[in-house]
Amino acid sequence: MTTVDMGARASRREWLALAVLCLPTMLTTVDISVLILALPRLATDLGASATQQLWVTDIYGFVIAGFLVLMGVLGDRIGHRNVLLGGAAGFLVASLLAAYSTSIEMLLVSRTLLGISAATVMPSVLALISQLFPNPAQMGAAMGIWGTAVMLGVILGPVVGGLLLDYFWWGSIFLLGVPVMALLLLVGPGLLPASRHPRPGRLDLPSALLSLAALLPVIYGLKEVARAGWDAGAAGTILVGLACGLMFVHRQRYLEQPMLDLALFRNPMVNTIIMLGLAFGFITAGTGLVATLYMQLVVGLSPLKVALWMLIPAAAMIVGGNVGPAIARTVRPAYVLAAGMLLAAVGALIVMQVSVTGGLATLLVGLVVMYVGGSPSATLANAVLMSSAPPEKAGAAGSLSSTGGELGVALGVAILGSVAGAVYGSAVQVPAEVPAPAAVPAGESIVGAVAVAETLPEPVAAQLLDSAREAFTEALHGASLINFVLFLAVALMLAIRLRGLPPTGAGHPGMPSPSEAPPAP
Repeated sequence: MTTVDMGARASRREWLALAVLCLPTMLTTVDISVLILALPRLATDLGASATQQLWVTDIYGFVIAGFLVLMGVLGDRIGHRNVLLGGAAGFLVASLLAAYSTSIEMLLVSRTLLGISAATVMPSVLALISQLFPNPAQMGAAMGIWGTAVMLGVILGPVVGGLLLDYFWWGSIFLLGVPVMALLLLVGPGLLPASRHPRPGRLDLPSALLSLAALLPVIYGLKEVARAGWDAGAAGTILVGLACGLMFVHRQRYLEQPMLDLALFRNPMVNTIIMLGLAFGFITAGTGLVATLYMQLVVGLSPLKVALWMLIPAAAMIVGGNVGPAIARTVRPAYVLAAGMLLAAVGALIVMQVSVTGGLATLLVGLVVMYVGGSPSATLANAVLMSSAPPEKAGAAGSLSSTGGELGVALGVAILGSVAGAVYGSAVQVPAEVPAPAAVPAGESIVGAVAVAETLPEPVAAQLLDSAREAFTEALHGASLINFVLFLAVALMLAIRLRGLPPTGAGHPGMPSPSEAPPAP
């Protein structure tokens, strides 16, 4: 690609449609984090066991990841507006069911339905944005705004949840979805473009089932690895998913109208952006896990204070996600993304300088630099992806990008968590005075060491905690070293594989330029 078709410029109607599309995007990310605060109260009211509590929190994101590809392809077949509005109706009903659940089983079913409905949002919204903003410069600005909505959802989830729980019952957190989805259903039919595949064909049921049978076991297995470590059950589940994935690929190769056109993966722009999403999801999720554990168990902050401090790198991610597309209007996207990855690598080096005492400021600076550098990979990269994919396959491309990110998150938590655990286990020195049964959990994780220390006399407890904190700080350094190497590798990949992309246009950071902004009413 050496030239860019600038495309028709969007009007006030398209920017208004973008605002409407940002609402369900924000809502689905709010729903990921908002439940955590309500968990103790709903567990008491519904009598949920520890396993049931785990499933209530995990099932939503688990189902979203599994259904993304199916919903993206379905949108390409029957129209993304139709799929999004259908998902909105399902989300509204499931929100009411969740809010007024009378048993933990009813809540689990409701959360599953919420996840299936939410899976319609990301691929449909990305495909619709690519239709609304064919002009590359405007698409970059639109993706920056959309990326801001994603991050605002993550930030606002705990805040809004905390406010609601102060005044209402635990089910009130689910009612957030009712007005948002009702508004989408009201204005969406007249505001969003209706388009569908010119020759939609029928959705191949075996392919649909195989796609679910491939993704769901892999993601579930990775989550189990992150939670409890590797065992035969988790490894077997992942292998089953991979086997189903191979059968899915084999079937697509021989179908006259495949559910997922494998030619998408031969597009260098598409497969590069998918790999980028996988890598950045891996890094951010694993880093977030290790960093928050450091802040709680080494620095000694409460969960609320950790959440408040993490608003700083989250805000940095919003800034970077908007500035990246703006710079790419005059600089080649490959250079913007690669430079961002190099900056993120500097952030990883800063995190490697964190010490046991007084390390909070260094950690936050490192995370800010890392997130500013890496955040264009979500906004600018998706703009590149949706511009490169054929319009009739926009939903599939958007779903692959989102699924890559979800898999990256699961892999990051599992692998970086395991690496941190291994480094911790090799570095910690458990005092000889600790009883043998307690020495095992203390030597496996800092969480176990803190729990064991509470049962020990002061001198021994202090000695154990000092060693555990030193060991976990080394674990943080080990995870950051892996991140540093990955950032450099991804920067090289982007600079080589996307170097043919030209700049997208001209504009101002974070917002459309005056010529791109919607006209006054």
